Amino acid sequence: MKNKRIIVTVINDLATDQRVKKVCQALYDMGFDILLVGRRLKGSLPIENRPYRVKRLYLLFTKGPAFYACFNIRLFFLLFFSRADVFHANDLDTLLPVYLVSKLKRKRLVYDSHELFTEVPELVSRPRVKAIWEHIEKRIFPKLKYVFTVNDSIAEYYQSKYGVNVRVLRNLPVVNGISGGLSYEHLGLDRQKKYVILQGAGINIQRGAEELVDAMQYLEDIILIVTGDGDVVPFLKQMTKKLSIEEKVKFYPKMPYEQLMQLTACASCGVTLDKDTNLNYRYSLPNKLFDYIRAGIPVLASDLPEVRKIVEGYHVGLVVSSHDPKEIAAGIRQLTEFPSDHLKDSLKNAARELCWENEKHKLTEVYEEFQ
Repeated sequence: MKNKRIIVTVINDLATDQRVKKVCQALYDMGFDILLVGRRLKGSLPIENRPYRVKRLYLLFTKGPAFYACFNIRLFFLLFFSRADVFHANDLDTLLPVYLVSKLKRKRLVYDSHELFTEVPELVSRPRVKAIWEHIEKRIFPKLKYVFTVNDSIAEYYQSKYGVNVRVLRNLPVVNGISGGLSYEHLGLDRQKKYVILQGAGINIQRGAEELVDAMQYLEDIILIVTGDGDVVPFLKQMTKKLSIEEKVKFYPKMPYEQLMQLTACASCGVTLDKDTNLNYRYSLPNKLFDYIRAGIPVLASDLPEVRKIVEGYHVGLVVSSHDPKEIAAGIRQLTEFPSDHLKDSLKNAARELCWENEKHKLTEVYEEFQ
């Protein structure tokens, strides 16, 4: 008898999406036959060491309406002509074709919303495009039975808006998420210096990166590591030249997660500074927050409700009251120059509790119904 098959869909290139990877692994470990579908870009990192099947769609368009239309059409036909017992859609930009095929085939659908998609800055500033996505969400969301999201605030938002029970599945790191291998020297770092790190798969506008770079001119003997990609990274590089602080800021491209965590563990402090300029950022709970805790480094964070709940609730860092570069610099200085033993103990305790092994049962309990 064949194992039941789950087709998991996401619009990114899969390489750095740890949430989707952990979900697929958990479902595979339950005995399901997994097919993960995403897309492939010219600069995509290879997909390695996955025990389940992966398919990445290559598209002629990489952004804009043509891209979304092309991806959704390709995904619809792929799903329609594939065997599946359950469809697992990640985020609103894959939901429409998955929903249509699940109805046509009378199969179960699980929806995992990683953010408040219709409230991201890129849509808030484009009301016509936002209206299209809102229309799709309003037509489908109230009809969904199995829904996950990343934190309590977003779950409460959706429950209030659509009257649907939304389960919270936080994107926590696995216990063994860091392994040895790369030394300071291989990572291009000096053991004698102190580093502060900003991770980001989307280092974009309104995420505090500009103010963080600005803050470096007020710090001595501390180097900022910016790792990942995003719209503002080219501007950040221009800023470092304009401020003549090239020696204080190091840029790294996106990298495999294990290597990223090794780099993070070399830092003395991790930073997350999203601004409260839209609902998506206000209710965000960035993955990097948990990565910093997993790496054992204190966190400097902006004052957002879900972030504050973790940083202050577990006593793992500081929350700044503004994005004033001087206040950011003062916070970094406090965390890197005067780390307390209590802070180190709190980070260890938080890392033991805030891990995927303690969280994934929320996912597997739902999927036990489908076995």
